[in-house]
Amino acid sequence: MTDLIALDLIALDRTAVQESLRVLRAARDDDWERPSPCAGWTLRDLVAHMTAQHHGFAAAARGAGADRTYWIEPLPGPDPFKLYDESVRHVLAAFAEEGVVERGFTLPEIGGTFPGRIAVGFHFLDYVVHSWDVATTVGVGLDLPGPVVEAALDIARRVPKDPERRGPGAAFAPVRPTPQDASPLQEMLALLGRSPKPHTGEAKR
Repeated sequence: MTDLIALDLIALDRTAVQESLRVLRAARDDDWERPSPCAGWTLRDLVAHMTAQHHGFAAAARGAGADRTYWIEPLPGPDPFKLYDESVRHVLAAFAEEGVVERGFTLPEIGGTFPGRIAVGFHFLDYVVHSWDVATTVGVGLDLPGPVVEAALDIARRVPKDPERRGPGAAFAPVRPTPQDASPLQEMLALLGRSPKPHTGEAKR
């Protein structure tokens, strides 16, 4: 059962990452300087962060996550989509390697070494949320299967909610109120400090 869950998690992560690539393809030249739902970040800033995270997680999957050079965001360039596309192929290849979920991932930004299954779960949740961030910024719909969103919601419910781990300098903003009729996606966004309304500037990551 554990192996099946792990294999499903890799597949879920791949779906989320591929969706981030799909929605980013819709970006036009004048979209790159638009504000994203992440506080203080344009779409260009957000995609630079996403690109670096892919390279960092790929390095972590291969035992080199402690080397912070893998986590450095790329310098601004004329084709951020190309850089992001390359990082997607890199991380998906690393996660597809045999035994990846049994490895230890050193993640300096989180501060420790985590079992591969947990680390891939972090990455998966990030890219469901970042797919929404990008889709919201460029004005396209998000197209993730129900089971993918439900799995991300399950992980989001486990993210610590104490004030010391939320707000400025933290990965996520404080939890927002969730309407009783919220969809799984809306509940997940609220749990991670996002608002369904675009460009609120309340999400840190």
